[in-house]
Amino acid sequence: MRPSIVLSLISACLASAGLAADYYLAPDGKDGQNGTITQPFESMQRAQQAAQPGDTIHIRGGIYHIRADQIAKRSGTWSYVFLMDKSGRSDAPIRYWAYADEKPVFDFSAVKPEGTRIHAFQVNGSWLHFRGFEVTGVQVTMKSHTQSECIDNQGSHNIYERLSMHDGQAIGFYLVNGSHNLVLNCDAYRNHDFTSENGSGGNTDGFGCHPRKGAIGNVFRGCRAWFNSDDGYDCITAAESVTFDHCWAFYNGYSPAFKSLADGNGMKVGGWARTPTAGLPSPMPRHTVRFCLAVRNKASGFYANHHLEGNDWFNNTAYRNRNNFNMLERTNDAKGVGFNIEVPGTRQKLRNNLGYQGGREVTNLNEVRSDAANNYFNLGLTVTVADFLGLDEAQLMLPRKADGSLPDMGFLHLAPGSACIDKGVDLGFPFAGAHPDLGCFESAASR
Repeated sequence: MRPSIVLSLISACLASAGLAADYYLAPDGKDGQNGTITQPFESMQRAQQAAQPGDTIHIRGGIYHIRADQIAKRSGTWSYVFLMDKSGRSDAPIRYWAYADEKPVFDFSAVKPEGTRIHAFQVNGSWLHFRGFEVTGVQVTMKSHTQSECIDNQGSHNIYERLSMHDGQAIGFYLVNGSHNLVLNCDAYRNHDFTSENGSGGNTDGFGCHPRKGAIGNVFRGCRAWFNSDDGYDCITAAESVTFDHCWAFYNGYSPAFKSLADGNGMKVGGWARTPTAGLPSPMPRHTVRFCLAVRNKASGFYANHHLEGNDWFNNTAYRNRNNFNMLERTNDAKGVGFNIEVPGTRQKLRNNLGYQGGREVTNLNEVRSDAANNYFNLGLTVTVADFLGLDEAQLMLPRKADGSLPDMGFLHLAPGSACIDKGVDLGFPFAGAHPDLGCFESAASR
């Protein structure tokens, strides 16, 4: 009997007995080996073949130089390099984790199939947990309108934790299908498509979430997006609600030399600008953006992007964006046939938000008709540099903490005595003083 068959039978027996197995992946591994720590596999595809629900694939540190002959599937205009289509279970997810404190890097720069979109990780399975590795160098080979993706999620109940998608031509993370997925403490940076559409880079977001009808409960938490050629976060034409919680977006729309590239919104949340009325989802989703930070993005820090019905914006901080808060909406006409895409926001709900030094602080907001209260722009406050502990933007790129959470810093935290302290309203989130502070950083030490 072939070793691979024996290994599969052993794995199935272990799973049925409720015993989780451990397999190992290493840059110098071989797929003909048995996947132990001394005889690791080479490829994610081989590791998936061995894994059963409850198992853990330990990914050793080092650079994995991915080859074109490792493409798992080609279908039409798509090339799926790693096709992750085996699912775990609710009580037994399959884990693909970096080993200990090692740093695995999957380098796709040599994978250049002509005439196809490249999906480095195509995740069709559910109940999977990916943690602690980097994806870099993903290419674009088509010159027409196209896009490649570092990670494309199609499954449900997946966790993407402490991943870095960077220095390629592809979108960092992308979702159109699947429910109850969590993108946790991930980074997407320096991604720019300089090949398609004359190198405009207009499709290269850090994180794209565009759920179709029925794809509910998707959450981004503790993520950072910077120097992506298009937007940091984009959920245009999302048919279901998305939550962005404690996420940072900065320098999007620029190269690292601050050369102007594509759109450059920090958080582009929603948008059905030119969709005919009959094609709109019903009900229209409301997205939530809370405790998020947008700094020096080329266009808007927080952007409603013509979104019909509005969004919920709670405790966010914007600094040095062309527009700190841009609440542009669209409407249908009285008969529900035509529409107007240049409408100041009337359905937005804004609470406890803070901004400073924007080209424009707040634009396209109808404050009379929107539900906007306890924000810096309608409390009669004059925000100055003295309100903050510091304005050192370099702190935005500090290393994450050991558990993968966002770094501690003083940047844009409120200074003792700031008039922005205790000026918020209780929204059900923890706070330190008599009332919540304005902005994304609650300043317990400043009372």
